[in-house]
Amino acid sequence: MAMNNQTAKPQLDASNLKVLEDQLNYECMLNKKFSQYAEYCTDTQLKNVCQQGAQKHHQNYTDLLNYLNSHQ
Repeated sequence: MAMNNQTAKPQLDASNLKVLEDQLNYECMLNKKFSQYAEYCTDTQLKNVCQQGAQKHHQNYTDLLNYLNSHQ
């Protein structure tokens, strides 16, 4: 990471941005998959596990996005 003298915020280099982009895509995809699985489930416990998985991946996505935005 390089420091930008004007804002004093650490800047992410291209390789780190690529890693973040990939992880954001994975978290988005997993959120969608778990949400879809929850819709298909008829068993209440399994449905709850899928919904919790979807919520966790949504939170991971949000956390990563906030991290990315804090470095702009």
